[in-house]
Amino acid sequence: MAIRVPRIIKKSSTSLEVPKGHFAVYVGENQKKRFVIPISYLSQPSFQDLLSQAEDEFGFDHPMGGVTIPCSEDIFIHITSQFRI
Repeated sequence: MAIRVPRIIKKSSTSLEVPKGHFAVYVGENQKKRFVIPISYLSQPSFQDLLSQAEDEFGFDHPMGGVTIPCSEDIFIHITSQFRI
């Protein structure tokens, strides 16, 4: 059985460039890492759950100016690696 690698484009937090069809999220509990991910992830129920948790913890007015997901990087990668996109 093959291991599926998620279609996440991990970029430096200093790069502001986001390819068309993608958006940036900040992942982490203490130290945030920036990931650029496909917009198609928004249709995934497990990603929607992560967004709901982010809304509960951070609301919509977050100082980083982007979507922040309050989970560990490992959990984020594990969840997104299961998407069939």
